[in-house]
Amino acid sequence: MGKKRKNLIESIAGKQLHVLAQQLYDLTLPEALTANNRLERYICQSDGLKLLYATQRVTDEVLDTLQELSAECQLVSQFQEMRRGGIMNCISGFESENRQVLHTACRDLFSDTPAEPEATAQARRELAKLALFLEGIDTGQICNAEGKKFSTMIHVGIGGSDLGPRSIYEALIPYGQKGRQVFFISNVDPDDASAVLAQVDLSTTLVNIVSKSGTTLETLTNETIVRKALQDANLDPRRHCIAVTGEGSPIDNPEEYLCSFYMYDYIGGRYSATSMVGVVMLGFFLGYKKVVEFLQGAAEMDLTAENPILRENLPLLLAMLGIWNHNFLGSPTVAVLPYSQALHRFPAHLQQCDMESNGKSVDRTGQPVTYKTGPIIWGEPGTNGQHAFYQLLHQGMEIVPVEFIGCITSQRGEDVEVAGSTSQQKLLANLLAQSLALAVGQTSDNPNKCFPGNRPSTLLLIDRLTPQTMGALLALYEAKIVFQGFAWNINSFDQEGVQLGKVLATRFLDCLSGRDKREDSIQRKFLQVALKTP
Repeated sequence: MGKKRKNLIESIAGKQLHVLAQQLYDLTLPEALTANNRLERYICQSDGLKLLYATQRVTDEVLDTLQELSAECQLVSQFQEMRRGGIMNCISGFESENRQVLHTACRDLFSDTPAEPEATAQARRELAKLALFLEGIDTGQICNAEGKKFSTMIHVGIGGSDLGPRSIYEALIPYGQKGRQVFFISNVDPDDASAVLAQVDLSTTLVNIVSKSGTTLETLTNETIVRKALQDANLDPRRHCIAVTGEGSPIDNPEEYLCSFYMYDYIGGRYSATSMVGVVMLGFFLGYKKVVEFLQGAAEMDLTAENPILRENLPLLLAMLGIWNHNFLGSPTVAVLPYSQALHRFPAHLQQCDMESNGKSVDRTGQPVTYKTGPIIWGEPGTNGQHAFYQLLHQGMEIVPVEFIGCITSQRGEDVEVAGSTSQQKLLANLLAQSLALAVGQTSDNPNKCFPGNRPSTLLLIDRLTPQTMGALLALYEAKIVFQGFAWNINSFDQEGVQLGKVLATRFLDCLSGRDKREDSIQRKFLQVALKTP
């Protein structure tokens, strides 16, 4: 990765896109939507997902130039290099993690010629270990001291070890095995752990401790709380606790844990949901077969991401539309709005994955960037959001591009007809209406009832949210984020900004505990002011 890479500003296509952005103010979506079969042509389908993007403020010329930008910045070839083991997590000329980025290897299991054979071989070994472990739980060979089967898991992690796995679990609850449930503890706030412990029968509970380094302060603190609860219930933690961690880490300890599953340095936390970080929990809840379906959906999307043709490459297209809105039309945020209650935690996962990846201000040579990098990501599920923040989306002074996600069919198939339509039909009607309303707006003699329109959105439709389509959806957004990072020529795979807060928190803890007795330290002064009783 020491080679010089073009970014979107240096490229010929980037300069042309700036010109097109100025010309585009003449484009009005109400007129464009009815011309040149736009609705039928601006569709991209792949791996069970369908993207409608006619409601984006783009023309054929813009799309062609975005294709040229992708080629100039070598986005697809960089993605291929990443999948094949290139050192992508680095800053040339400066100390950095200097690692491969191989989260895709965790699901590259269905080809005789995987992109990075060694990493995929490691993933297969861990998956085979998991299959045996799950069989032991199912048959009762792995059980509590009284011979009872485990029916509950507490997943203890934070950040990438929590948000991705938790969002996928929530999305796939209808597919869980009967009698199985999972709870999550992430926040170091002791009330989080207490609330979970109050809901479970610890005697039939497995505790899954997830930390790649084995030193994550919040996770180890919560593990201690859970271990104490087990001991207070006269249960041996060694029969109830398992670990997902780096091989050789402090918690890779067979004397303290029932077993350990491994993740590797080349898998970043926010990209780790298809590694053992997510798959151990999902395997316990869904069963092995459905986990394989989930991984297969992700693997198929990874292959789609290698297609150099923009209009056929779903993650590349979504990435370039985002860059068009952010860098050339000037929108600082993106709202991800799933019209599926099952996906209610998915925007939170994307918030971390995107903003921790692309919230960077230096490029891959350590030089300050002179253009916008990652946008602010936020969102809530519809139709709840319609009664909360959509007012700003339609009539506010800030243009917010929206990525709608919807399902044609409900997961559970349980519905009722009210006033001539089912709940699912009402949900879909609202989804389609919001996308169209943002685009076309409304005119009125009453200025308070005028909607400007011309507000961009995409509509991603899934026939039904299943383990396989959830895997595809996850991999779609992972690839989108990676493509955008490549276009900005930044390192999307480290998170130095997170580390500073951890260092300072340790210094504050030293003050609170009395280990640091210096009266003149800025931390102590800050504490005295913050904690002073009014």
